[in-house]
Amino acid sequence: MKDTVLIGMSESGKTTLIQALMGQALRYNKTQVVTRHLQFIDTPGEYIERRYLYHALITTAADAEVVGLVQDVGRDTSWIPPAFSATFAKPVFGVVTKTDLARDRSDIEQARRVLANSGADPIFEVCATEHSGLEALWAYLDADEGPATGPGEPGPAADGTGEVTS
Repeated sequence: MKDTVLIGMSESGKTTLIQALMGQALRYNKTQVVTRHLQFIDTPGEYIERRYLYHALITTAADAEVVGLVQDVGRDTSWIPPAFSATFAKPVFGVVTKTDLARDRSDIEQARRVLANSGADPIFEVCATEHSGLEALWAYLDADEGPATGPGEPGPAADGTGEVTS
């Protein structure tokens, strides 16, 4: 499993995504500081929302093998700048979160455009609360080399131990 740092705006679903991937109960928890959850590094949304904190993102990403940029559906704005992935000397993938809240496919496509413009590739579409799309993301993070396939069937289920099972 690759060490992964997740970067995105406040309330974009980074912490919830980590909880779902780890098979934990989903509960809202505002990330106030950089937090490590086994192989995942969770960053506060304020780090991307305030340019003067970009150095903290860059420093934090040095501890990861891959960078995940997170954009939730339904936002008219994003603080993830175009070509932001060029900031990191490592693979950068994108995650569209909260797909269950999309009014229609155009909401998801808007989030995908933000991530594509940032240079993220591949881009996954997930809903942590419904566990959809998690399996493909998990496969990508667990792959030894190269990208995994795109978003797939509903993802792993929790067995109560906090470990993700398939």
